[in-house]
Amino acid sequence: MEKIGHVTSFNRRGLMLGAVAVAGSGGAWWWLYRYTPPHEGALLTVQQAHAKASSGDILLLDIRTPTEWRRTGVPEGAVPLDMRRADFTEALTTLMQGDNTRAVALICAGGVRSARLSKRLIAAGFTTIMDVPEGMYGSAAGPGWLNSNLPVRAWNG
Repeated sequence: MEKIGHVTSFNRRGLMLGAVAVAGSGGAWWWLYRYTPPHEGALLTVQQAHAKASSGDILLLDIRTPTEWRRTGVPEGAVPLDMRRADFTEALTTLMQGDNTRAVALICAGGVRSARLSKRLIAAGFTTIMDVPEGMYGSAAGPGWLNSNLPVRAWNG
């Protein structure tokens, strides 16, 4: 093994491989963070979600954070309900007036959080949970609520 200063070429090679491994795992973590699980229920486009929420056929929930609601507004016809609330399930049950069969559609920024939460809600016994995978900003599923020029209302909570 050749010595280069105080570091052998073997150690330098190990250092380089370690750096590549760390960089590679960072990419893997990013992919896992952005992973959208498959949804077991119905998927709605933003246009469908808007029409169904406007007609009262579904309860459309904007599950983003208050900071996000302030930034973009809340989709017209949607109820803002921060999914991070400790009492989220209870608050949803109240909004559904105790009827866990009522049709509910979830929308977030880009479809990741809504897909994850919909799986949890289905597992918790809610029977008609739908996902709006385009979200507010768009995703691989479509352009999103804002890019589709659908109406929003200001949120000043």
